[in-house]
Amino acid sequence: TFIYRGRVINLRQDRVNLPDGRETTREIVEHPGAVVILALTNEKEIVMIRQFRKPAEEVLWELPAGTVEPGEDLKNCARRELEEETGYCPRKIKKLITFFSTPGFCNERLTLFLAEDLEKKNKNEDADEFIKVELIGIDKALRLVKENIIKDAKTIIGILYLVSRILV
Repeated sequence: TFIYRGRVINLRQDRVNLPDGRETTREIVEHPGAVVILALTNEKEIVMIRQFRKPAEEVLWELPAGTVEPGEDLKNCARRELEEETGYCPRKIKKLITFFSTPGFCNERLTLFLAEDLEKKNKNEDADEFIKVELIGIDKALRLVKENIIKDAKTIIGILYLVSRILV
C-alpha cells in the first residue's frame, strides 16, 4: 500500500510474514537508484564536493553522485552527474561495485564508478544545488575518514574501496 508518492521517493507499507508465522508490517522507501563517482585526476587526486545537506543539517564532504533517471544507462548517468556537479568529463569510466544505502528501510542501490583521464569543462549544476568542488590527495581523504570529518557512507565506501582494491 502506497502511503506517499514523491518526486524522488515513494513510501509504501508492506505486510511481511515472519519466520515464526506471525505477520507484521514494514515501511519501505522506494528509490530509483543512484550512481557514485570516484573521479581521479592524473595526479591521483580525488574529485570531491562539499555541499549542505538538509537532512544532516551540515555541509558534507562527498563523492559526486546522483539519481538515475527512468531508463537511463548507469554509465551515462555517472558521466552526466560528474560533469553537472564538478565540470569534469571522464574519458575512461568503469563500474566497480553496487551496494545498498540503507537496506533496513530503503531499496536504493548505489553503483560506484571509477572515472579517470578527466577533462575539465564548466559545471552545469542543478539550480537548487550549491556545490564546492575540491581536489584532495588519497592520504588526506583517508585522514578525513579516520577523523570522522567525512561522514557520508557512500563516500567512505568509495574511498576505502579505492585504497583496498585499486591501489594495492
